[in-house]
Amino acid sequence: MGFADELFDLSGRVAVVTGGSRGLGREMSLALARCGADVVIASRKLDACEEVAQEVRDTTGREAMPYAVNVGHWDELDGFVDAVYERFGTVDVLINNAGKSPLYPSLMELEEGLWDAVFNLNLKGPFRLSVLVGTRMKAAGKGSIVNISTSGALRPDPSFVPYAAAKAGLNNITEALAKALGPEVRVNCISSGPFDTDVTKYWDPKMREPGGMPGFAMRRIGDPPEIVGAALYFASDASSFTTGALLRVDGGMP
Repeated sequence: MGFADELFDLSGRVAVVTGGSRGLGREMSLALARCGADVVIASRKLDACEEVAQEVRDTTGREAMPYAVNVGHWDELDGFVDAVYERFGTVDVLINNAGKSPLYPSLMELEEGLWDAVFNLNLKGPFRLSVLVGTRMKAAGKGSIVNISTSGALRPDPSFVPYAAAKAGLNNITEALAKALGPEVRVNCISSGPFDTDVTKYWDPKMREPGGMPGFAMRRIGDPPEIVGAALYFASDASSFTTGALLRVDGGMP
């Protein structure tokens, strides 16, 4: 095993990825498995989780557990965590990736139900899941939690106020939980930019073309596999002295 392979080796570890059935979550699930981890792929739709789980088994030979859960529902998370520990006995990596940012016609027409749903999935759920899993990680003496945020929380816009506010809260609890769960558990955050996922089908097609993001340093939208390097860094021993950190992976968002 080469130096870099050893540094990012996840053999014998178990990783949980919420929102793991598509987009960035799917890419991270496959990448973790390729580095040796068994993975738990969680999202609201079991069939989508099962499809990615089978892809993990077929392409990497690792174990994969699909699980249907709405991370925004506090009362579903205890059972989810119990099921994972019953299956694998441990969790070494938790990636809080599940999230959403629904469109709304105007700030005046933004409804309370939408606001609450966005906060539940992007902030309340990751907090509760991190505490449930992080407490067990701390007792076991090791673990890494990775929160997927957005650089929109640093550069908010009227078109996604609830999402930006919830992710700003996620940035905040990243540092707080790093202090609460350390030194055994590291808690870090990826501040992602625009990636070409299912969400972008609602965008202006020109934004997905080369040079379609002229205000960004990279001048383009991100490809989902480009999130993998940061995720593996935080998940693995490569980041053994990194916690409470916020890493921008956003193509140089202005």
